[in-house]
Amino acid sequence: MPRGTRAIAIVGALAAMLALSGCVPEFLSPKQPISTPTGEEVAADLEPFYTQVLEWERCGDGMGCATAKAPLDWSDPSAGETELALVRHVATGDKLGSLLVNPGGPGGSGYDFVMDSLDYAVGQPLQDRFDVVGFDPRGVGRSSGVVCYDAPEMDEYLYGITPGVRGSDEWIAEIETTEKAFGEACAENTGELLGNVDTESAARDMDLLRAILGDEQLNYLGFSYGTFLGATYAELYPDKVGKLVLDGAIDPSASETEVSQAQAVGFENALKAYLEYCLSGSECPFDGTVDDALDEISRLLASVDASPLRGTDGRLVGADTLVTAIIYPLYSADSWPYLGDMFESVMFGDADMALAFADGYNGRSEDGTYLDNSAEAFTAVNCLDYTYQSDVAVMREKAAATAEVAPVIGPYFGFGDLGCVNWPYQSDVERAEIQAEGAAPILVIGTTGDPATPYEWAVALAEQLESGTLVTYEGEGHTAYNKSNPCVNDAVEAYFIDGTVPSSDPKC
Repeated sequence: MPRGTRAIAIVGALAAMLALSGCVPEFLSPKQPISTPTGEEVAADLEPFYTQVLEWERCGDGMGCATAKAPLDWSDPSAGETELALVRHVATGDKLGSLLVNPGGPGGSGYDFVMDSLDYAVGQPLQDRFDVVGFDPRGVGRSSGVVCYDAPEMDEYLYGITPGVRGSDEWIAEIETTEKAFGEACAENTGELLGNVDTESAARDMDLLRAILGDEQLNYLGFSYGTFLGATYAELYPDKVGKLVLDGAIDPSASETEVSQAQAVGFENALKAYLEYCLSGSECPFDGTVDDALDEISRLLASVDASPLRGTDGRLVGADTLVTAIIYPLYSADSWPYLGDMFESVMFGDADMALAFADGYNGRSEDGTYLDNSAEAFTAVNCLDYTYQSDVAVMREKAAATAEVAPVIGPYFGFGDLGCVNWPYQSDVERAEIQAEGAAPILVIGTTGDPATPYEWAVALAEQLESGTLVTYEGEGHTAYNKSNPCVNDAVEAYFIDGTVPSSDPKC
C-alpha cells in the first residue's frame, strides 16, 4: 500500500473508533484545517476532496483509469461536486513523480491524448521517470461535460449557412438567434456546471489532482490553451510549482480581439508558407506567385460564401467551413501535401474533401456522430475566460481591422463577440499579465511559424513570468516538444528530469 493511501486508511480507522467511543478531540473539529495525503493542510470544507483516495482500474494498454471528485464551485465547496476523468501510465524506471498533461483547446481531452497517443504526448525519457497522467478538465470529454446538442443539431450549428451579407444587420441578427439557442440548449442540458468551467476553476482542480496523486509540487506539460491553464495555476499556487513546460504559449494579457487578430495573421502567414512550398513543387494547384495564389484563394472563399458547395451527404460548404478546412492542415507542415489536394477538389466543385478536413477539426466521425464535446466545451470555456461586448458598430470596426491585417483569412475571423454576448453565464473577467511571483523556473516554448499561438505570445508570456525561460523553435507548425527536433526535446527532458534550465534561449 502506498504511503499516502496507508496514511488515509489509518486516519480513517482512527476517526471511526473515536466516533464510536463518543470522544472527538479538538484536532478533528470540522473548523480546523485537515491534512492531505501530502501532509499539507487545507480548509475543512475541502477535506472531502483533498483526502480522497483514487481507485485505479486497469484500462487500455498498460494504463490505469480513475475518477476524482472536485467542488462544482470552488467558491462554495459544499454546493456540489463534479467528476474528473484520469488515465495514468506508470513510470517504467526510477520515478520522480507525476506529470500532468493537457493537449490544449480549450476542450481537448488529456485522457485521450495519453490513452491513444502516449508516445506523441511525451518522449520515452519522461515515460521512464514520471507517472504520465492525462485528465479531462471540467466540462470536457469523460469528465462531467458540457452537453448542448445532439449530432444533427451540431451539424446545423457548425456547418449551417447564415443568410444575408456577412456583417449586415440581417446576418448579425441570424447569428445572434443561432448563438442564443445554442447557449440555452447548453444551459438546459449541462446545468450549473456550465457556469463553472472557467480556467481558474480548472487550475484549482489541478492542484487537487496534484495533492491526491501524492505530489508536493506540480509537474505539468501544457500545450496551446494548456499553457494558459498552467500559467493560471502558477499564478494561483506559485509555491506549488515544480516543473512546468508551456508549449505553444498563449499571452494571458491578450484580449479576445487581440487573440482573434493575431490568429488570423498567424494562419495567413502559415498559408503563405504553405504556398511557397506548394509553388516550388510540380503538383501545386496554383500558378504564378504567392500573391497570385492568395488572390485565387480569396476569390474561392468569396465564391463559396455566395454559393455554397453541396457534399454527397447533403451538407454545404460555405466560406466558414472552407476556412476551417484550410486551417486544419496548417497546424502541421506534414499535412501540407494534402492541403493542395483539398484546394484542387474545391476548385472543381467537389465539397467532400473540405468537409472531411472540417470534420477532423470539429471531431466529427464519418458516420455523423461526434467523437467528443470539444466544440461545445471550447465555447463554454472561452465565454467565461474573456469579456465580450454587444456594440455592433464596434464589432464591425474590429472585423474591418482584422480583415485589413489578414486580407484572405481575416474577413472570416470577425464578429467573435456574437458567440458569447448572449451566453447564459456572463463574464466580467479582465485579461491581465501573469507573473507567478516566487514560482520555480518555468519553461516557455514558442515556434516562430506557429499559426494558432503566434510566437510573440510565447515571448510575452516568458517576459511576464518572473521565472519564465524562453525556448524558441525556429520552424513551422503548432507546438514543438516531441514534434520538432532534438534540441527542443533535450531542453524539455533535461529540465523535467534533471532540473536543468537553459542559461539562454537555445534557439532550436
